[in-house]
Amino acid sequence: MNSLRASSALRCVVWMVVLTCGVLLTWLVSAQETRQTAMVMTIDGSISPATSDYFQRGLQRAETQGAELVILRLDTPGGLDAAMRDMIGAMLVSDVPVVVYVAPQGARAASAGTYLLMASHVAAMAPATHLGSATPVRIGGGGSPGGDEERPEGQATSEQDGNENAESSEPRQGDTAMERKVLEDAVAYIRSLAERHGRNADWAERAVREAVNLTARQALEQNVTDVVATDIDDLLVQIDGREVVMHDGTHTLRTAELSVEHVEADWRTELLSVIADPNIAYLLMIAGFYGLLFELINPGAMVPGVIGAISLLLALFAFQVLPVNYAGLALVLLGLGLIVGEALMPSFGILGIGGMVAFVVGSVILMDDRTMAVSAPLIGGVALVASGFMLWAVIGFVRMRRKRPRTGQDELLGAEAVALEDFTGRGHVRLGGERWNARSRQPVRKGQHLKIVAIDGLTLEVIPLDAIIVPGGSQ
Repeated sequence: MNSLRASSALRCVVWMVVLTCGVLLTWLVSAQETRQTAMVMTIDGSISPATSDYFQRGLQRAETQGAELVILRLDTPGGLDAAMRDMIGAMLVSDVPVVVYVAPQGARAASAGTYLLMASHVAAMAPATHLGSATPVRIGGGGSPGGDEERPEGQATSEQDGNENAESSEPRQGDTAMERKVLEDAVAYIRSLAERHGRNADWAERAVREAVNLTARQALEQNVTDVVATDIDDLLVQIDGREVVMHDGTHTLRTAELSVEHVEADWRTELLSVIADPNIAYLLMIAGFYGLLFELINPGAMVPGVIGAISLLLALFAFQVLPVNYAGLALVLLGLGLIVGEALMPSFGILGIGGMVAFVVGSVILMDDRTMAVSAPLIGGVALVASGFMLWAVIGFVRMRRKRPRTGQDELLGAEAVALEDFTGRGHVRLGGERWNARSRQPVRKGQHLKIVAIDGLTLEVIPLDAIIVPGGSQ
């Protein structure tokens, strides 16, 4: 009996050991498969808060899943300085190596894209691509070598894609101290990125100062980039065994056998890319304000309140990632409040004019980054609509004041009554289904229509309607 129990216990122990070993083996195989993954993200367009959010969340996902490599497939004309620096900051502290791959053929990494390429652990390009034109520029151009105070990364135009239109690095008449500061800051930044990975920092400086460009083959020959690859498979083969500089030391890439996982932009990124447009966010804010206002004026209407609440929440979501100037936002809201105040309690235009001034000024300075400024025609259009609303409300109040009162004794003045009997002096009339005492200085016949001209207590002063003098006529 004891031997039987011992045998059963031994079998249980063996099964537990086998089960544990199986679980561990499965976990190790799964971990190895997860680690042997190259995650590919794609940015095709301007660098914006939406693309920055997409890249940073993708990088966090790669670290969580233990991916071996992140490949950012890039084709951009440039974008915002703030969004670009957020992406670079996440890249520099990432535990997963990042390859910025300018592709497909015909793509470019201009302006902000050049900075991203310099910051990457591996800088790769497809044939027939180019990079450069990294000079910070003022929105709309203007020829400024330094851009404006907010340091936006201007988008490279087709005219900037060659050295023949390169900006001079020498200070020109009209250049301000702030513009020179912005330029020197950009130069130091891109040089530090290039030197970190042993790339050609002198050319990187020229890309900022002179807006020069290089093709993929020229960039490889001048040690600006590391690889020219026809596709992602070719890229993984070429960078296998390459040593890269990470934030905590060096790391040797093992990429020859990696499986590729493409990470597309999700609904959050798509939504953010739409509402992160300053003009859209601005309109959502205005719609939200007026929607909630109309709901408060007409409680129970529901539709304005629902639309207003949704619009306002979407606007706040967009403002979370946009470079919002809160003084400008406060002025916009104050201006709208004053306009509504003028509509509700007319002040002979003082509140309305002050509200329009605050609204326009706040709208102009709403965004800290001039490349993300709200369109001037849109501001003007919204201001005109707000002025029209204010004018409509004021005209409505004036009309209300001119209308005959509808309550109290004043309501009876001018009303019509019907004589209940013949009388001269005092008698009785019917008004609104009620019998009233009446007094008339003229003879009145039974059934005659009378007009009330005065009220004395409970006695109505009346005159026959046919006794009213009509201009151009007679009694």
